[in-house]
Amino acid sequence: MKESCGVFGVVAPGRDVAPLTFDGLYALQHRGQESAGMAVSDGQSITVVKDMGLVTAVFDERTVAGLPGSVAIGHTRYSTAGRSEWRQAQPLFRAVGPAGFALAHNGNLTNTAELAGRAGMLPGMATSDTDVLAELLAHELEGRDLADDPSGVADSTGQPGAGPAWPALALALQAVLPAVRGAYSLVLADRQRVYAVRDPHGFRPLSLGRLGPPEEPAGWVVASETPALDIVGADVVRDVEPGELVVLDQQGPRSLPLVPPGERSPSLCIFELVYFARPDAQLLGREVHGARRRMGQRLAAAAPVAADLVIGVPESGVPAAEGYAVASGIPFGHGLVKNRYIGRTFITPGQQARAAGVRRKLNPLRESLAGKRVVVVDDSVVRGTTQRAVVAMLREAGAREVHLRVSSPPLAWPCFYGIDIPERDELLAARLDLPGIAAHLGVDSLAYLSLEDLLAAIDVPGAGFCTACLTGRYPEPPPLEDPLPGATVGARR
Repeated sequence: MKESCGVFGVVAPGRDVAPLTFDGLYALQHRGQESAGMAVSDGQSITVVKDMGLVTAVFDERTVAGLPGSVAIGHTRYSTAGRSEWRQAQPLFRAVGPAGFALAHNGNLTNTAELAGRAGMLPGMATSDTDVLAELLAHELEGRDLADDPSGVADSTGQPGAGPAWPALALALQAVLPAVRGAYSLVLADRQRVYAVRDPHGFRPLSLGRLGPPEEPAGWVVASETPALDIVGADVVRDVEPGELVVLDQQGPRSLPLVPPGERSPSLCIFELVYFARPDAQLLGREVHGARRRMGQRLAAAAPVAADLVIGVPESGVPAAEGYAVASGIPFGHGLVKNRYIGRTFITPGQQARAAGVRRKLNPLRESLAGKRVVVVDDSVVRGTTQRAVVAMLREAGAREVHLRVSSPPLAWPCFYGIDIPERDELLAARLDLPGIAAHLGVDSLAYLSLEDLLAAIDVPGAGFCTACLTGRYPEPPPLEDPLPGATVGARR
């Protein structure tokens, strides 16, 4: 699987925030490793620096020091809509209004072609869904008379200086986003403010934090995950709600609902808790690591096996393996060593490259494994490339039996909302039944966690999740070219 992006934004009057943005992006590096960028405003102009590569490859101390300003947004990218190339690195910038605006996007839109038509973009002009969204906002801003309003503030009619002091960019978002379908957690910046938005389903996470004490805040931060708030010294305040726009400036946060509360349908991607989010992240008020341990505990109760050792596939399979060991009474140990200088193998495009990447990334501890009956716990099975390579390594290292336990249900449907899960015929669980998957992977036994147990392990009563990749039930209609039987709405092949 490939996760799309991480986004970050900060407003801290009187302070240069590029160093904070660098730290925030560094904490979000796991969400995208193709490109990184930031847009910084000094109150007069916006400077954008972005390039292909990791955060530490794009930015060094000299680059960051050359970006003065108290308003910034940042982005780490993996492409799910658009090519992996420099012009698709974010933030994107549009020179419209008093100083233009910058935009960074986590998610995937599902009606991009329709939106491109609304923006007057001919076929081939749009390079990504984010590009289309930026163009729509630019058109909306061009229709507002802001020439005599240096603050970029307008009322609901678009006339400067009258009525409620909502920034023009906020009003443009309010006008454009009701027509947008799919997943979007956005951060935007103009000269003086940062804007944070989530789609009405809240597919992708976005958290608000505060710099300084509650009685006298020194600034405000938004980020895809709370560790990016922690690293800059911000206290977690709350999640940005689905269907909410939050405007951050020196007066503090202001909320502008984009849809009435009754029209919101919270559907946080369940794989944020299974795999994508860092274990130290807080989602829905709960720490992810604890949820993953409980997944392992429930898996042990549902699928016990006689064994000598429990190991996890680093890194995301380890908390569930710890939980499985605790609940089963089988000792937990380390059977695989990860090369920490290699990123997530799902980032590597191409099946052959992914298979080779597993061997580069993981190596077995032979003395720990020799002669043992091993339970190996992983978070998910997509194509089976990683698990098949891991099982082969464990057997080569002398494991007598290999029992695979997966801390999520079978993944059998594509995602259209920001995770680039492959076409359906590439998904192992869409092609094979349980015995067939076990035979393909070469394991002695195989068991998945049920959806019921997964939700119980997350343990957030009343929370809404998107489980489309597990069930085929899509909360937002995907772009359908070839509907498949069995899905509520359909899915691509």
